[in-house]
Amino acid sequence: MEWSLTHLWLILALVLCLAELTSGVLLLLALGIAAALTALVSFLGAPFEWQLVTMGVMSGILVPVAIRWIRPRFSPKGVAYGTTGTGVEHGKTYQTLLRDFDGATGIKINGDFYRLKFADGNSPDLPEGTVVVFDKFDGTTAIVHLAQPKQEG
Repeated sequence: MEWSLTHLWLILALVLCLAELTSGVLLLLALGIAAALTALVSFLGAPFEWQLVTMGVMSGILVPVAIRWIRPRFSPKGVAYGTTGTGVEHGKTYQTLLRDFDGATGIKINGDFYRLKFADGNSPDLPEGTVVVFDKFDGTTAIVHLAQPKQEG
């Protein structure tokens, strides 16, 4: 069997698509599809320079499409992956939860459980459903304060 550039583009496409299985961000899948389309151009007899142009153009089109429009369709509603710890949670209210296996008090932010601590360093044993306001992260611990109860009347 004689190797050609078409085979190399197909191998690159396969490797990128398989690597996507480890990342799940669709970037490598978009690049793998771009490499597969470049293999098609190579099969049709385009010179190597045009194959590189095809790979560049297809990557420039498919990567933004995959990240901006396709990836959000696979994310659960209300979960903004990659934003935890950037400060967007500051001031938001959460209800406390008790972790099943050890009874630790915490909150869930974007689907992840974080233990609670007050700013003065105390780790509270709050009942489940207590409303707290998130301040910041200290490592993997959420620093919170109790929410003020609403004034009625």
